Amino acid sequence: MKILGIIPARYESSRFPGKPLIDIAGKSMIRRVYEQSLKSSSLSEVVVATDDKRIYDHVKSFGAEVMLTSDKHLSGTDRCGEIGQKYPDFDILVNIQGDEPLIDPLQIDLLCSCFEKADTSIATLVKKVISYDELFNENTPKVIVNKQQEAVYFSRSTIPFLRGVKKENWLELHTFYKHIGIYAFRKKTLSEITQLKVSALEKAEALEQLRWIENGYRIRVAVTELECQAIDTPEDLQKILTIIGS
Repeated sequence: MKILGIIPARYESSRFPGKPLIDIAGKSMIRRVYEQSLKSSSLSEVVVATDDKRIYDHVKSFGAEVMLTSDKHLSGTDRCGEIGQKYPDFDILVNIQGDEPLIDPLQIDLLCSCFEKADTSIATLVKKVISYDELFNENTPKVIVNKQQEAVYFSRSTIPFLRGVKKENWLELHTFYKHIGIYAFRKKTLSEITQLKVSALEKAEALEQLRWIENGYRIRVAVTELECQAIDTPEDLQKILTIIGS
């Protein structure tokens, strides 16, 4: 089973333009993500996928694999789908978030292990919610998981709702999970889902994985204990610099 790691990277960002190229203690963010991904024992190869010549030239400058893609893609998933067609010998494609410079390669390995089950077509990670800030934060999608370790639903709302229980007691009475936004796909499945039209649930929650569920695709999940540190704003960058400095 050959597994390809793909790191989508776009220059434009409403909250933090050019963030793949920002300097983080002497290395760009995209370089840090790439080098962390190379440490995964599951990946046969890693490639950066971008529609921006500045990012392309920078990635080339430190000797990494990079490919230019269409500038029409609306998501990193679509960008991965284009790249996947150019690697015919690979079975599994992993969409690695390009804004997590401290990504732990063990998370990538855990995700890839989901494909040891032959019926896995899509996989992602979840983590136990440990704080009330996370539990009630609409920017932290929550996940319902069934007994087969598959995602039933993702929501920006807190799910499930504990009827008759004071909200300050919810974490003590139920195990809630939040979504860790790294995905892996069988190549055929990725090709199929990139052809799907935006769904009603996806529009409602602004979560693309709901399009897949609404169209009958099953998403296997693995539970990680590792936290992710994404950079969405300049303030997030300062937090990462503090971690690296310590």
